[in-house]
Amino acid sequence: MTRNRRTFLKSVPAALAVAGGAILAADQPSNTECLDYGLSFICNKASFNAVRFWVESRTILTDEEAGTSQAFYQCGSCKSEHTFAEENLFIEDNYDFLPILGGRDWLVFRRPCRIGELYRQVKADIWGEPVLKLRFGKGVDVLGSFEEIRDATAVGRPIVAQTEIRNEETKLTAVIEYPVKTMNVSLDDSVYQVDTGPVAYPDLSKRFEPSIECLSLAFVAFNAPHFADFIVEQPTPVVQDGQELAQVYHFSSPFSLPARNRLLAFALPK
Repeated sequence: MTRNRRTFLKSVPAALAVAGGAILAADQPSNTECLDYGLSFICNKASFNAVRFWVESRTILTDEEAGTSQAFYQCGSCKSEHTFAEENLFIEDNYDFLPILGGRDWLVFRRPCRIGELYRQVKADIWGEPVLKLRFGKGVDVLGSFEEIRDATAVGRPIVAQTEIRNEETKLTAVIEYPVKTMNVSLDDSVYQVDTGPVAYPDLSKRFEPSIECLSLAFVAFNAPHFADFIVEQPTPVVQDGQELAQVYHFSSPFSLPARNRLLAFALPK
């Protein structure tokens, strides 16, 4: 991204515009509250598979008109497997498996090497009752200047970003929270850039039922407080010599949105 792209794009593809659920004040992150993503998990109670998932990002949706809230927890991905088999644990025709929890609903993404009907499915209580094992960061500071971002990055403090997006027409707002896995810092030009994912990106252009259907997988990048760029996983053509050979699920068609970005850093253990 070049420096002159700090102004916002006026047109965003309609299918990828912003989206939402709803938020109660008690569920909104406070000034220095964020999850500790190294220590947050979702456990489940099914006797056949009491699976534990690592929480990789959190998206909180706010519906101003309804005055309601919804938090979604995107979990780390794994590969399709013959669970508890004696041999040949990975399925041969393999796919990436990634779940997102909202309430008792699971949105499950299955991404094979080709386009398939099972790419996204919503189901409830797949592994029994989900139990949130969430921990919050300790000794959290808001990084308000380039120097603070530079120094926190250099000493290896864990950094979490919060990106807030809003749709003025629908009155839906979302706070996407995620650990910063990659941080670029230019000491020459005193500029930083976050580039990380996947995160649970919400379509705020309308109200979905169930609300978890608004989510897609995306990566996010920003280098200023007032905008964020997204790139969403979706069917993408494979083109060679001007000919479409196939379609695959891939992160494509990047776009920019007005946003409010914050960076938070944890205290290092003593």
